[in-house]
Amino acid sequence: MSQEKTIIPANGYAMLFVFTLLFFGGVAGLIAVKMPLFMLSIILGIIMIPGFILINPNSSRVLLLFGKYTGTIKQNGIFWVNPLYVKKKISLRARNFDSERLKVNDKLGNPIIISTILVWKVSDTYKSAFDVDNYENFVRVQTDAAVRELASKYPYDNFADEGMAEEITLRSSMSEVNDALETELEARLDIAGIEVLESRIGYLAYSNEIASAMLKRQQATAIVAARHKIVEGAVSMVEMALNELSKKNIIELDDDRKAAMVSNLMIILCGDKDASPVLNTGTLNT
Repeated sequence: MSQEKTIIPANGYAMLFVFTLLFFGGVAGLIAVKMPLFMLSIILGIIMIPGFILINPNSSRVLLLFGKYTGTIKQNGIFWVNPLYVKKKISLRARNFDSERLKVNDKLGNPIIISTILVWKVSDTYKSAFDVDNYENFVRVQTDAAVRELASKYPYDNFADEGMAEEITLRSSMSEVNDALETELEARLDIAGIEVLESRIGYLAYSNEIASAMLKRQQATAIVAARHKIVEGAVSMVEMALNELSKKNIIELDDDRKAAMVSNLMIILCGDKDASPVLNTGTLNT
């Protein structure tokens, strides 16, 4: 549960007017009348000076009095508070964090290089100031831990021979992976009062020692898939050709001639090079 308490301190302009009266009035009175009583006015004015604070937009001050949390000022402007307060500045602006490229293992144990980009801001100043030692370092460490956890849950990519065509992967399911990363980071950073605005994978690649082998595997998978499609289309075209020849009674083919025709058509349609025509002056049986 959050213990943050937002307070509205005294108006800084009014207290600045009081300070002017006390300090400069005391100085003027001391010079004109030369009464020691005006020295007290000057001392009170000097004591007031540490109480003035200037807060810029999207900034805040956490106030402590002798180690006790008093409250947080989130309004911008000039204010005056108890001069004995310890004032800790915490920015409420959104910040970017680009993590280092980490070498981790994916779900299948393959070493990969991964990094993340995180956009975050402080939403609870009490947690950021007192529940963690250094909230900025806490964000860096927990982000790295979340990335390692994420990488261990998903494979880098799927391959047809592994039966994972429907599985979420780091490479092809970026939207789902980014959502999972954001959920993981929100759970980890909530203790520090950090709000996650956006998180996404910034860099993803196989580690150098297996990158070449995985590239060959991807190429082989693509070639097999392409050949499968070519064969499927070639069979359909051969079937259509035989049906059309038979339907229109163009030529009567026995089983041997059909087999030869099918063989020739399959070679032409499935070959990776252009076919060279051969003129046959005899019969198919010679």
